[in-house]
Amino acid sequence: MIEVMLLESLSVAALVVILVCAVVRPFGWPEAVFAVPAAGLVIVTGAIPLDDVSEEATRLGPVIGFLAAVLVLAKLCDDEGLFRACGTWMASWARHRPRRLLGAVFALASVVTAALSLDATVVLLTPVVFATATRMGTPAKPHAYACAHLSNTASLLLPVSNLTNLLAFTATGLTFTRFALLMLLPWVAAIAVEYVVFRRFFAADLDAPTEDDGAREPAQLPLFALVTVAGTLVGFAVASAVGVDPAWAAAAGAAVMAGRALARRHTTPAAIARSASLPFLAFVLCLGIVVRGVLDNGLGDALGHALPDGSSLPALLGTAALAAVLANLINNLPAVLALAPLAAPSGPGAVLAVLLGVNIGPNLTYAGSLATLLWRRITHHHEHDVQLKEFTLLGVLTVPLALFVSTLALWVSLRISGT
Repeated sequence: MIEVMLLESLSVAALVVILVCAVVRPFGWPEAVFAVPAAGLVIVTGAIPLDDVSEEATRLGPVIGFLAAVLVLAKLCDDEGLFRACGTWMASWARHRPRRLLGAVFALASVVTAALSLDATVVLLTPVVFATATRMGTPAKPHAYACAHLSNTASLLLPVSNLTNLLAFTATGLTFTRFALLMLLPWVAAIAVEYVVFRRFFAADLDAPTEDDGAREPAQLPLFALVTVAGTLVGFAVASAVGVDPAWAAAAGAAVMAGRALARRHTTPAAIARSASLPFLAFVLCLGIVVRGVLDNGLGDALGHALPDGSSLPALLGTAALAAVLANLINNLPAVLALAPLAAPSGPGAVLAVLLGVNIGPNLTYAGSLATLLWRRITHHHEHDVQLKEFTLLGVLTVPLALFVSTLALWVSLRISGT
């Protein structure tokens, strides 16, 4: 009994260390610097058996490979000028009206997050939004906050939009296309709630006069990048339909972009390897191993008792709420690793409700998702102070309402589809 308690305490302590260091990033070191030793300690002490380590690595392997391919694809699209073209389009569409710019940011951030994952929105689109707002002479705050919120909220649509989706996709038992169809209505509902709240919350900033000089440069769309991204998205659906892991479609899209960039000497193999963010991939694997140790040593049973059964509307609301709370307590990646397997016996609807909670919920606090933490660092780089009180108040106004409306929309989608 004492040994079990010690192993449980050790697993929890390792998870806490990983999460705290991921938030604080002492000395600016990558998350993997702390995650790898923590996972090694959990393994060496026997808190998680080697067979379970192997099983977890096998389960996460395709997810990690997929994530690497998408990160490479997004970076190469940026090198091709895709996001610069997005900024030009936003400025042209908005002209002298900040409210139109907000609409353009919502539209682009939603599409980019869904197609290229939330990391593309945070890392690549957010700087473009800052530059566009500066050029228009309008406050950047509403539009920058939109990137943060939509990197989470707009990641509901596709299995590829968020690492949380990838981690839970297999547990749903759905095809790529079926997943997207069921999440389409919740995706639209959640984004609509965010947009309405943002227009009211930032009314003063959006009504402020601009200093736009009126100069416009023509948007030069990188057609090759657009066609490759579109082809990759089609490849996801086709691969899933024929039983092939979507990671292969992502790898094919990344390979096409990389081959062209290398042939034209626009990049190097080393640069491509860096864009795959290998330390972050190691962090994800180690985090999964440590979370498995925590679950096996007591947390799994506790969450199993707290998680509602079935896919009725009250059960879906309870599941989404529990997932949102857990995401803000321990971050959304551990939350989905913990809850998705427990929700799977209740059917795909319950797993999708977990995703609503872990994707929308993190907008409530900085620590809810790694994407939000990364966004905060980017805003500081652009000399924009993020106030905790304002961030939290905006989260309080958006998260509960968006979570309720999107869960209701999911319940409707499930009823319509007969799932």
